[in-house]
Amino acid sequence: MQMSPDEAAAAVERNPCPKCEVPAGSVCRTRAGKVAAKYHTARFVLVPALREDLAVAVPADRRPGSRWSPGPEVEEEAVEAPGDPIRIGYARCSTSGQDLDVQLAALRKARCRTVFSEKISSRIKHRPEFEKALDLARQIKAAAPHQPVIFTVHEYKRPARNSAEMMALAADLDAAGIQLELLTGPLTGIYDPNGVGSMLFAVLANSAQLDRTYIREKTLEGQAAAAAKGHHGGRPKVIDGDDLVFAQALRDKGTPMPDIAKKLTIKTGKNAGRSPSVASLYRALADQAEQS
Repeated sequence: MQMSPDEAAAAVERNPCPKCEVPAGSVCRTRAGKVAAKYHTARFVLVPALREDLAVAVPADRRPGSRWSPGPEVEEEAVEAPGDPIRIGYARCSTSGQDLDVQLAALRKARCRTVFSEKISSRIKHRPEFEKALDLARQIKAAAPHQPVIFTVHEYKRPARNSAEMMALAADLDAAGIQLELLTGPLTGIYDPNGVGSMLFAVLANSAQLDRTYIREKTLEGQAAAAAKGHHGGRPKVIDGDDLVFAQALRDKGTPMPDIAKKLTIKTGKNAGRSPSVASLYRALADQAEQS
């Protein structure tokens, strides 16, 4: 930022704030009615010289934290022509063992002044940093509708991995007028969700869903191959087939279930050598009856 704090404050206050709704000439305020510590992004993005900083503090002479009162009225300044696009970057990997350095370096090279990152699975519905990135992009676009705002990611799998999430993102960007930028992959480029850009979102959604379907099919094929070799996944059965035949014979003779359970022994697992519970015996006999 080339301006001094006082010059930046004066430039910001020439415009009303779309977020806290203070008039031109007044400092920003919090919901509690106090002077804010920082000017809201939705306001200072209207000043071209400050757009790339995305963090402008309220000067000390405005007394941040004190009770807010309106400043002197000034004539609203005409909004200047849009400057260079504002890029909001987002980086994500699924596990703590993975590295974000490649994504972060690519986002910085793409001139993303603000980057949000997190290590979290895309299957988690609530991704805090992802939501913060989108919220900031929306704020900037709402404050300066003619300013190009770009949501930038390293590849299409970073913001979403299934069709539902991708289409939800497309609808969100479309409603806010925000563009999407992909830095790598066969679809590298900047896309507007309107017009031709909408075709990209459909392609991305189908590609992501195909990936997940492929992984699922390969997993099922592996399980089937293992089963054919006699390797079955899951927990071992508490009561094997021979014990079930013995238990059914005792039950047919009228032997009480607790007595039957005491005559049986678990052969595998952490409870090997102990007798099964009565509940386990009931379940095993019920399953056998359904299969016969």
